[in-house]
Amino acid sequence: MRWSDVVEFVPILLKGAGISVFITISCLLLSTALGLVWALLKMSRFAAVRRAVATLINVVRGLPMIVLLFYIYFVFPDIHLRLDALEASIVGLAFGYSTYVAEIIRSGIESVDPGQYEAAQSLGMGKVKTMTRVILPQAIKVALPPYSNTLVSMLKDSSLASTITVAEMTREGSLIAAATFQNLTVYTLVAIGYLALSLPLMGLTRHLERRFGKHKVK
Repeated sequence: MRWSDVVEFVPILLKGAGISVFITISCLLLSTALGLVWALLKMSRFAAVRRAVATLINVVRGLPMIVLLFYIYFVFPDIHLRLDALEASIVGLAFGYSTYVAEIIRSGIESVDPGQYEAAQSLGMGKVKTMTRVILPQAIKVALPPYSNTLVSMLKDSSLASTITVAEMTREGSLIAAATFQNLTVYTLVAIGYLALSLPLMGLTRHLERRFGKHKVK
């Protein structure tokens, strides 16, 4: 590994790392919104809705993320839904992870003492206000540790976007390696890049587990 190669390759990989972070943040926001919808629908009073959402979640969780990306990027154009590679990677990863986030949110909501519902209702709160002001703030504390762990997985799986030509860090690394044959240097730098992004998130996960772990809802 030559220092001159490191100096030459790092700026290119940093540009790719920026795309990786953008994919991760976009996936986080979209999967959280979708996950909340799936969670609430899965807790619906209508059995048909619960079964439909449960089936959706099970099917999506049973598919590899890379298959979701390929399906959205290569199959959707056949039904006149065309997304560019970056959009397809965000939509595919977010849709896949929304099913995991849904289960995290649902378990957090179900961990709240049912008496909290009754107390809120006795104070004249409607269902929406009860959920947003009483239940969700407590459920979030329970959901935070596994949710932050899922964020780490999102970051690592952003590398799958390289399979549909998104120029994120792994893709940039593979292009450099193909052009220079400096495989050791390139992929060592890529590995260090992912570690540099992941380790702070892992530290956040451990902190949240210590603070809110084991359902420490007050």
